[in-house]
Amino acid sequence: MALVLHTSPANKNAYKVLVAAEYSGVKVDLVDNVQFGVTNVTAEFLKMNPIGKVPVLQTPDGPIFESNAIARYVTLQKSDNPLNGSSLIDQARVAQWMDFSMSEIDRCIGLWLYPRLGFSPYLPPAEEFAITSLKRSLEALNKHLSTNTYLVGHSVTLADIVMVCNLYYGFKTVMTKNFTSQFPHVERYLWTLVNQPNFKKVIGEVKQVESVPPSQSKKSAPNPKAKKSPEKETPKAKEVAVVEEAPKPKAKNPLDLLPPSKMILDDWKRLYSNTKTNFHDIAIKGFWDMYDPEGYSLWFCHDQVQRRKHSFLCHHEQSGWIFAAYGLSSQVRFCKDADHWILTSLQGEGSLAVPWS
Repeated sequence: MALVLHTSPANKNAYKVLVAAEYSGVKVDLVDNVQFGVTNVTAEFLKMNPIGKVPVLQTPDGPIFESNAIARYVTLQKSDNPLNGSSLIDQARVAQWMDFSMSEIDRCIGLWLYPRLGFSPYLPPAEEFAITSLKRSLEALNKHLSTNTYLVGHSVTLADIVMVCNLYYGFKTVMTKNFTSQFPHVERYLWTLVNQPNFKKVIGEVKQVESVPPSQSKKSAPNPKAKKSPEKETPKAKEVAVVEEAPKPKAKNPLDLLPPSKMILDDWKRLYSNTKTNFHDIAIKGFWDMYDPEGYSLWFCHDQVQRRKHSFLCHHEQSGWIFAAYGLSSQVRFCKDADHWILTSLQGEGSLAVPWS
């Protein structure tokens, strides 16, 4: 049975496998017609990858998913393949740069790009963090490449193939010339390798994006043509309408007369909910960036050190204080207990427990 690679069209992760196959002289048949939501959710496909992602490689011994694992499997088809490193330390460094490429380069490019394409919520503080993290990673890569033509040794390895495919995607989609010019050795590295025959055969011509794509809103515009069908009022409904008293107007809270705040709590709550790593650098920094002292106030609740041994006591006392102060609309409480900062909106929007240690 031949090796068969299932993927979607123009998939950078599939390119890693195909370029590795070209360098290794290994034949891989390509099936690049996977349609998300159609092909990848069939029972047959889910047997190959239970979460329905691509690429997936069919082998005589069964399927393999995750692009780095597939690429390594392909290179191992050739004994003493220089793509894997010529010594134990080189093999370890190949794995090192493959991991670095995925966790420090590809991840940051995705955090920058995908919200702009509408695949996840677009939040400026999160984007700023993604760009800062990417710059830090590219600075490290640029420094290494200032004295090295390749990542490991003196020829192309699997580390270079993985790195170039990830960088190529960034150059193609979101990393403009103005951005990448800060990293001249990375630029030289990328353009040198994408023009090598084995890369060019798979990827084709590479053109750098001229501008960062605008952020896409997920909100759909209301349809003016859609009209509600008029409901016929029954005689009984008319009688009930006559009997029922008009609702009494709610008493106005004096604080409702204040001008609206420019801080939108939902924006920060979304940032909080979507932050999975580097919480303090993203979510907490985002809070202070969005905080509007003209429209909100922060209340600090300090408890005795002895009581911090029992978190539930802190929570009970803070809950009582919150209930007593509930009439203060348009305020924010930011309380500290034994384990968390507790940010609570007095507008009835709930609270969030933020680890502080």
